[in-house]
Amino acid sequence: MAIALVTNVLAPYRVPLYAQLAERYDVEVLCFGAGASYVPAWFGDLDGQLAAAPFPARRIDGPRAALALGRRYDAAIAPVAGGAMLPATYFGMRARGKPFVLWASVWAHPRGGAKAALAFPLVRHVYRHADAVVTYGEHVRSYVTRYRGHDDDVVIAPQSVEAELFGRPVEAQEVAAWRAEAELGEGPLVLYVGRLVEEKGVADLLAAWRTLAAEPPAGATAPAPSAPAASPTLAVVGDGPLAGAVAATPRTRLLGPLPRERLPVAYAAADALVLPSIPTPRFREPWGLVCNEALHQATPVVATTAVGAVAGGLVRDEQAGLVVPPGDPDALARALGRLLRDRALRERLGSAGRAALAGHTYAAMADAFGVALARAGALT
Repeated sequence: MAIALVTNVLAPYRVPLYAQLAERYDVEVLCFGAGASYVPAWFGDLDGQLAAAPFPARRIDGPRAALALGRRYDAAIAPVAGGAMLPATYFGMRARGKPFVLWASVWAHPRGGAKAALAFPLVRHVYRHADAVVTYGEHVRSYVTRYRGHDDDVVIAPQSVEAELFGRPVEAQEVAAWRAEAELGEGPLVLYVGRLVEEKGVADLLAAWRTLAAEPPAGATAPAPSAPAASPTLAVVGDGPLAGAVAATPRTRLLGPLPRERLPVAYAAADALVLPSIPTPRFREPWGLVCNEALHQATPVVATTAVGAVAGGLVRDEQAGLVVPPGDPDALARALGRLLRDRALRERLGSAGRAALAGHTYAAMADAFGVALARAGALT
């Protein structure tokens, strides 16, 4: 039974999942190459991704081709993202009586603009009538269930990254070399990785960091064994329209994009990862895989309740990190300052966070897709 999975690009963190789906369920990945506003440009071009894919993958030429998928495939999977590709795939499979599985990431409907308002009735119809649904986490599962009225065929696929890459041992010499290359000094380090845009809460992060920068170095007047002696640095990996604001903020280093294979060293070097995303009319952080990446190195996370990894249960306050309200720079500054001053807290949260990743594997994700496909009637 051939199954089509329709998506935008072959992001590196999805390649291991797609390889397992192809091997287990005869899935072919069809990429339309658009609607990737949350996918960094440095992931590379689609043609290169397709050529390197270790599983069947090809381009699909828009909604008309999606409508015709039922002629060739016995079932289809499609995500919420992608504009007209979702309803086209759904109705194309429906027209031929073929099973359709929705891959849902959204946990708040985007608002603003006539286009979103016009599209929502179609999307809502798919939410209600898809044969089964795979979701990013419990937060998305709850959202989808509001439209379906039941959750017996809504399955969670725990969001995952490559453990062999992000959890690899990082030697002290690697950390020292990277810090020297990036001119980060030897003091405490807070790391941000992602797009430099409004919805990521970058403005709040910079406001919080200016508050911390105005304070004397932690432990300067009252030294304690766990208190850092030097001023901390905020290292920012990524690019975007707020790059200039980042560069102008005291005690901040704008590093630009960093190759994925070097990210484990950055996470190992950091005392904390911060993800201060805020909800906007058009966006709410679906997950935030940088949380998984950092926790593989036992680096604790400071994130807001607008982050999917928080709402979905991976990053729990006082367990895998510290959680603050979105849009509250003062709370963010307090959380970051607390972590920087308390080494024992950092170690406890980081260790607990790494343990929390035990169920977040590609095998578990593939299992969830198998359950959804079976409930949809796509597997015999």
